[in-house]
Amino acid sequence: MMTEVITVDADRPDPAAIRRAAECLRSGGLVAFPTETVYGLGAHALDRRAVARLFDAKGRPATDPLIVHVAALADATALAAEVPTVARALALRFWPGPLTLVLPRAPVVPREVTAGLDTVAVRAPAHPVARALLGAVRLPIAAPSANLFSRPSPTQATHVLDDLDGRIEMLLDAGSTRLGVESTVLDLTQDPPVVLRPGAVTLEDLRAILPRVTSRAPAFAAGAAMPSPGLLSRHYAPRTPMTLYEGDATAVHRALLAAARDALAAGRRVGVLATDEQWPIVRELPVLIAELGSARDPSEVGARLYAALRELDAAGLDVILASDLPQTDGLWQALRDRLHRAAAQVVRVP
Repeated sequence: MMTEVITVDADRPDPAAIRRAAECLRSGGLVAFPTETVYGLGAHALDRRAVARLFDAKGRPATDPLIVHVAALADATALAAEVPTVARALALRFWPGPLTLVLPRAPVVPREVTAGLDTVAVRAPAHPVARALLGAVRLPIAAPSANLFSRPSPTQATHVLDDLDGRIEMLLDAGSTRLGVESTVLDLTQDPPVVLRPGAVTLEDLRAILPRVTSRAPAFAAGAAMPSPGLLSRHYAPRTPMTLYEGDATAVHRALLAAARDALAAGRRVGVLATDEQWPIVRELPVLIAELGSARDPSEVGARLYAALRELDAAGLDVILASDLPQTDGLWQALRDRLHRAAAQVVRVP
C-alpha cells in the first residue's frame, strides 16, 4: 500500500480533498488527519473490519480502547446508552475541544472499539480539518493518535509518515497541531467523575462545572482492559532510553550534568530535553539539545514536547536526559504526566 498525502489548508481545507478522505473512511480505509491536539488515525467507528485494520496498523493491543470522534453532542447520544445532564453541560462549555467523555456504551458501538467494556469514550474535535471531515463523512470516526503504539504522538504530518507510511491509505497534512498534547479524558460513569487522563482541559476548568471531580491514576493488571487510552505506565515513549530527574531544581541540574558528563566519558551519545531556562546549563557540553520553549509557558512546551522527543529519537543517540517540570497545576499536570510515561527511568534527586 502507498499512503497518499494530501496537503490541505488548516483553516479552509479543500472540500474536494475532504470528500475523498470521507469516501475512503466510508469504504473501510484508514485516514490520518489533524485535530487540535495531535494527528489522529481515523476509521469508521461502526465498521468492525475497519477498526481491526486500525489496531493492526498501529500495533495497538485490543485492551486499549479508542476515542470516537463526533461532530456534536447529538451524534454522541447515538453512541451512548445514557447521556447524563452534566455531559450536556460539559459539551456546551468545552465542545468542540480537547475533552473526551466516557459514557455508558450503546449496543451500536462495536466492543472492539471499547476494549470489550460497557463504556465508550467520545469527543468533538475543534480543528477545522477534523470538523470538515466529520461533516462530510456523517459517521462517527474512531481515531487514536496516528502513530505506532506507545511512540510519541504525532504533531506533524512527517511524524505520521515516520510511523505509518505504507500502513494507511491517506494522510491529510495541515501542518503542526496547536496543542500538541492529547485530550483530557473524563469518566462520567463514576461518582464522583474522575479524570483518567489529564489534558488541555484542566482539572481547574472542570471544577467550574463539576466541583467534586477528582483526578487519580488508575492501576491496571497486565492485559486488563482500560477505560481510557494513555493509562499504561510506559507510553508516549521514544525508542532511545530516557532518564527523567525530579526533585529540587538545583539538585536536579547537578545530577543531570553529572549524568551527561559520565555518559560522554563512556563514549555515549547524549541528548537533553530542556526548556529555555535549562538549556544554557548544558550548552557547553557536546550534547544534542532539543528545546521545549519557556518553562513559564505550558502551551509552548506542550506544542513542542512530542516533536522534541522525536527529534532526539531520530538522532541516533544512546541516552536522553530530561528534568521534570516544576509546576503541577493546569496544563502542567498533563505535561508532567506525559514526561513520566515517556521515561524509561525516573530518578528522584534528594
